[in-house]
Amino acid sequence: MSRRLKLIIAYDGAPFAGWQSQSHRNTVQDHIERAFERVLGQPARVHGAGRTDAGVHALAQCAHVDLPDNRLSVARWSEALNALLPPTIRVLRCQYVSNDFHARLSAKEKIYRYRIWLSSVLPPFEYGRAWHIPRPVDLTILRRAARQFVGTHDFAGFAANRGKSGRRGDTDSSRGEQEKSTIRTIYSARVRKTGPCVTIEFDGDGFLYKMVRLIVGTLVRSALGKVSIENVAARLNSGQVSAPRFAAPAEGLSLVRVRY
Repeated sequence: MSRRLKLIIAYDGAPFAGWQSQSHRNTVQDHIERAFERVLGQPARVHGAGRTDAGVHALAQCAHVDLPDNRLSVARWSEALNALLPPTIRVLRCQYVSNDFHARLSAKEKIYRYRIWLSSVLPPFEYGRAWHIPRPVDLTILRRAARQFVGTHDFAGFAANRGKSGRRGDTDSSRGEQEKSTIRTIYSARVRKTGPCVTIEFDGDGFLYKMVRLIVGTLVRSALGKVSIENVAARLNSGQVSAPRFAAPAEGLSLVRVRY
């Protein structure tokens, strides 16, 4: 009888073309599936909770895989996979779960965090971890603009089309390659500042392709005085794509947690 294994995975997204498997085989999912195949001697399909984009990091991505048996304990699975994975991908923990559990379909809530570094100099250890903005932004406006996104909205104006790129299997907007609905609920959008580092944390029931990055790009443009809060609210309420749009760089974004 097959056993379903749930994994919590962390990764530095910089070296990879995102989570989702692609033809060139340099994605997080590809590396994990190859590690499973080496241990099992046969292919294994890994299903992720969400598709993070190229350059986006994860502190606790969730995934599951169906195994032909339970030949290894959960501790041995973590050891075996980490021994085969590149050091930029790590299985933090895993456990056997019911076959009713599905990493993507069972997910109820996701938390994403975006980091911005406000200083004339970006420390080298922050390179690839934050969006460097070497000028001050108005945090009061940033917070006011962020509050506009809390609640249930049609986020069509803050999403991008994936198009065709040789991907296979599950998709991460969590609901398919072409979204049937662009309505999502954001439960909270918290803005915090510690020294030069500003973090914006979004807690929601699901996120569309590039949704967080397009929201953050709009928030920063608002905080820099390039677009009014009224304009931000109007674009959100219209549910329409309007130009110009700016997506914040991928390196500042991390998937923090998936709740079930």
